[in-house]
Amino acid sequence: MYGDRNQPQTDMLYRHGDVLIRQISTLPAGIQKRTGATLAHGEITGHSHRIQQSQAVQLWVNGSELFLEVKAPSATLIHEEHRAIELPQGFYRVWKQREYRPDAYVEVED
Repeated sequence: MYGDRNQPQTDMLYRHGDVLIRQISTLPAGIQKRTGATLAHGEITGHSHRIQQSQAVQLWVNGSELFLEVKAPSATLIHEEHRAIELPQGFYRVWKQREYRPDAYVEVED
């Protein structure tokens, strides 16, 4: 990070294995609440990218798009195979990495 640490940073990118998270200034209109604190499940390993302090966050969806709201001063993103990442309070767009196959783009299986 750069700049004044007391000011919210937007457009910050975080990579956590096959999950990409970008801080955004606001949530889009028309989104719906989703329960839980898991950003992505590992289909092969059974591991997951999840927020350690589930009460500190709210997940939101808009169709297939996933958004994260960190309501506490910070929240910790964890996974069994990756170093933990502290996410500051704010709004985030979450993507799961995709790969190209000749017949389609598909999400990467963990």
